[in-house]
This record gives sequence, C-alpha cells and structure tokens, in this order.
Amino acid sequence: MSKINATITAVGGYVPDHILTNKMLETMVDTNDEWIVSRTGIKERRILKEEGLGSSFLAINAAKQLLSKKSIDPTTIDLVIVATATPDMKAASTASFTASEIGATNAFAFDMDAACSSFLFGMSVASRYIESGVYKKVLLIGADKNSSMIDYTDRTTCIIFGDGAGAVLFEPNSEGLGVQDEILKTDGSGRDFLRVKSGGSCFATDLKAIENKDQYIRQDGKTVFKNAVFNMADVSTKILKRNNLQKHEVNWLAAHQANQRIIDATANRIDLLPEQVMVNIDKYGNTTSATIPLLLNDYESKLKKGDNIIFAAFGGGFSWGSMFFKWSYNN
Repeated sequence: MSKINATITAVGGYVPDHILTNKMLETMVDTNDEWIVSRTGIKERRILKEEGLGSSFLAINAAKQLLSKKSIDPTTIDLVIVATATPDMKAASTASFTASEIGATNAFAFDMDAACSSFLFGMSVASRYIESGVYKKVLLIGADKNSSMIDYTDRTTCIIFGDGAGAVLFEPNSEGLGVQDEILKTDGSGRDFLRVKSGGSCFATDLKAIENKDQYIRQDGKTVFKNAVFNMADVSTKILKRNNLQKHEVNWLAAHQANQRIIDATANRIDLLPEQVMVNIDKYGNTTSATIPLLLNDYESKLKKGDNIIFAAFGGGFSWGSMFFKWSYNN
C-alpha cells in the first residue's frame, strides 16, 4: 500500500473592495508613500468597511470562490479549519459559522490561532488529518479582519495591516506530492513584543482599557523585525539542508507577507533569485493568517505539478516555521 500524503487540490481567495492607499494614509498619520514603500514594500491594502461583518465574511467568500472554481460539493468536506487572529467573537467558533454558511453540513469545524503563523501551523494540522486516512477533504481557511484591531492614529501599525482571506483544500495523494517536511517553532517569551493587550482573559476591554487604547495591536517593531528575519531564514535554511535541496531545485518561496525586507532577507539567506519568490504584499499588506493562501491564489496559474515550494512564516507569540511542499496539479 502506497504512503498517503496530504496535498492541496484547490485554492481560493477574497479581499474586500475598499482600497486604503499610502496616499490616503498620508492624511491620517505623519507618513508618506515613499517612506512606507521603502520600509515595508506596501503600496495599498484592502479594508472591510461594512458594519457587522467580521473574519467569517472574508472566510466564507474565499471558501465559496474555491468551491465554485473547482465545482466542489460542500457536503463532501469532512473538516473546516479557520486560521485567524481576529475571530468574530470570543466565545463562538468562527469556523463553525463559516462551515454552516458555505453548506459544509457534514463537516466539523474549529478555529486555530498562532498569529501570523496560524495558516502554516494549520497546514500541518490539516495534513495530519489527511495522512491518518480518517478524513478525505479538509478545508483550511486563513482569514483576518486586521482593521478591527488597528489604531489608525498609530503609524507604526496602521501602515502594515490589511484584511483578507485565502482557502485551500487538502486531499490524499499517493504520488509522493504534497507535504514533505516541516519545522515549526514557538517561543512564548516574545509575546509582549507583538500583542493586543485587552479582550482576553487577563485584561478585560473596560473603560480604562479603551482610554489606554489597549484594544489595538501594538508592537516593538525593531525586536519583531530582528526575530522575524533571523527565525524565518533559519528554519528555511534547515528545511533545505534536511531534505538535501539545492537552491536550483526550489521553484518557489511562499513566505508570510509581513514586510518586503523580511521576505528579501529570507530569500537571500537561501540564495534564491527574485523570480523564485512569491510576492503580493504591495497589493494587500500584511493580512496575517491570509498571506500564504492569498499568495497561492494569486500564483496558482504559474504553479506546475511537482514544483518544490518552501513555505515560511513568523508571527506573534513568537511563532514561526517552514514547510517543504511539492505542488500536485497544473491549473
């Protein structure tokens, strides 16, 4: 009996219509287009403006696009995982609502949160369910409404983040394609450098918290940047070495779109050319859990069966990792 691998057989994506450009941000905070682009690579980001809509709205639309594109019956899906740092509610699963709204009535569902590493960690979880042989179709969605936790008077964060969602379908593969290897890491000592203080079980969102703007994301940019550059590059180098991969054997680097300089540093560390690197941060900014699936959705037409892809991510917590993946289909 051949070994069962978990592979991606379909992708989808969704971003809101509203575009927040760097020029628009110039009217909100002390910044300018040249400064933002030179330090982040971001030119614009998408924002979900409508009241009462959250990450589930983004997730549902990304999932529906995937299902429609591949003519997949949602009732055949066994499991729905929503990777998100911005769930709709604290005590209700975003994944459960998403599954119901897309018609995945035979699936169970749950949320996952590892900040910007959520989707990469979700890929590991989804693949284990498939490799076990118990489930045949696992829908993994990365979705974040980052604008819900952004202070648009704080230029250190408001220039970076955008809203969006991406979805992938994992299924069994017996050709040796799909997930090959992974290295996943966490270090909880870094949690104070990138966080939203209130709203969890330690600190309520009360009047004092609101006065202090504790409901918004704050980061120590230099510390986060330093750790992201080192750790993403480190695990990517190790995954190549462990699998005896040479640079010319890597077709693509799909790195979390946090900052163009971090992406470049990771690519340079493993000696890849620009044409081997997936990039869309200029259009969407940092969409947290959605960056990697949105890359796959944007680059799907360029991917070929058998392509070697190195995934890499870094997020709050701290959390980070890398995965070696063989693409399984031609579009």
